[in-house]
Amino acid sequence: MNENMSEQSMASFIHGLPKAELHIHIEGSLEPELMFELAKNNGVDIAYRSAAEVRAAYAFTDLQSFLDLYYDGARVLVEQDDFYALAFAYARTASAQNVRHAEVFFDPQTHTDRGVSFETVITGLRRAFEDAHRQFGMTSKLIPCFLRHLSAESALETLEQALPFKDWIVAVGLDSSELGHPPTKFAHVFEEARRHGFETVAHAGEEGPPDYIAQALDLLHVSRIDHGVRCLEDPDLVERLRRERIPLTVCPLSNVKLGVFPTLGDHNLVELLDAGLCVSLNSDDPAYFGGYIEDNFLAAQEALGLSRSQLRLLSRNAFEASFLDEDAKQVLIAELDRYSE
Repeated sequence: MNENMSEQSMASFIHGLPKAELHIHIEGSLEPELMFELAKNNGVDIAYRSAAEVRAAYAFTDLQSFLDLYYDGARVLVEQDDFYALAFAYARTASAQNVRHAEVFFDPQTHTDRGVSFETVITGLRRAFEDAHRQFGMTSKLIPCFLRHLSAESALETLEQALPFKDWIVAVGLDSSELGHPPTKFAHVFEEARRHGFETVAHAGEEGPPDYIAQALDLLHVSRIDHGVRCLEDPDLVERLRRERIPLTVCPLSNVKLGVFPTLGDHNLVELLDAGLCVSLNSDDPAYFGGYIEDNFLAAQEALGLSRSQLRLLSRNAFEASFLDEDAKQVLIAELDRYSE
C-alpha cells in the first residue's frame, strides 16, 4: 500500500487494520451505563448519581487514584451473568474495531475477596468470549492477574483456585499498584505457575523503575512486559529487550491519563519502535482512559505522526507477541499483509 495514498483517510486505514489486543483489563471496560444497570440489579450502592457524574470523576492524578475508583466500580459485578455482560460488551466493541484476537486480563482477587467465587468470574467470562467467537469470529485467551498490593500468599491461593480451570487459561499476570511492590515479591508464585504449565506476563516499568522490568524477566521469567515504557532509561535493558525480542504491550491513552507522560505528544512510542523493540498498542482500561484500541491507534497516530508502515508494524508485533500457536499467528499476519497490499 502506497504510503502517500490520498484516497484513503488515515482513520479509515486504522479502522480496517486487523488488530490483536494483548493488554486489556476486562474490569476496566466497565462502562458507567453498565455499572449503573448492574448496581441496580444487585442492590449495590455506588457513590454517583449518573453516568455523567462517573465520567466526571475520571480525572486521575496517578495509578493509585485510578485504582481506587476501579476497585469501587467492580463491586457491581456479582453474578455469572454480570461477568458475561461485561465481557460480551467489550468483545462486541473490540470486534467492531477489527480486533481479531484478544488476550484478556481479569483480577480474581477483586471479586473473591468480596465472596464472589473464581468459578463465577471465569465461567461468565468464558461464556461471553465463546459467544463472541461464534458471532464475531474474534478469538480470545484469558489471563488472571495477581494483585501486587496483596500478599504473595493471597496470590498462591488464587493460583490454586485457577487450577481446576487450567484449560481455559493461557497465562498468569501481575498488575495493580506497582510502586513498592516489585516483581521479586512474587517470584515463588510465578515459579509455581510455570510448574503448572502457565505462561507468565507482568506489568512493569509503568510507574516503577526499569529494574522492575529486569526483575520480571529474571525472576518471573515472563514472556511479555505490560507497559515497559521506562525501559529507555536503561540502555543495557533496551538492548536486552531488543535482542531477546521481549514484547512490550504499550497503552498510550492510559499512560497520559495516569500522568506517565504529560501529553500524548510526549510519549516515547516512536523511540521504542526506533530502538527495534516489539511494541504493540493496547487500551488497558478503556472505559476509564478515554478509548478502546482503535482510539489509541488514532490518537497516537495524530499526536506522533505515525506512518502506515509503523501502524502495520504495531499490529504485526501484536500478532507475533500473542500466545496463539504459530499457525494461527500466520493466518492473522497473512490477513494483515493482504490488507496492506
